[in-house]
Amino acid sequence: MAKKNNNADDLIVAILKAIDDVKGVNVQILDLREIDNTVCDYFITCTGTSNTHVNAISGIIQKQVSKSAKEKPWHVEGEGIAEWILLDYVNIVVHVFQKHIREYYDIERLWGDAKITKIA
Repeated sequence: MAKKNNNADDLIVAILKAIDDVKGVNVQILDLREIDNTVCDYFITCTGTSNTHVNAISGIIQKQVSKSAKEKPWHVEGEGIAEWILLDYVNIVVHVFQKHIREYYDIERLWGDAKITKIA
């Protein structure tokens, strides 16, 4: 079981590094493990400044996570419009938003019971 947490920790580190490398902003980790009936253990949310930036963040996450953590997303949604791209790594789901879409859906408020960690 410790191996599972180590894998999640390694995956989170790889995702956060990738987001930082392309200057994703307002990065947060929502820990959903203490909430009943959740779809995964963690959400990682971040904001890009344009469609191009959102696509770049998504692309670098996929590239670096594949290289460093040897993981590929189980499913990816939203790459065509690039206002909200979702990368599903099963236990970790990454949401890459444009600012107006993030404000509209307000994932952090919807999952208000989650422990939220803001990444500087």
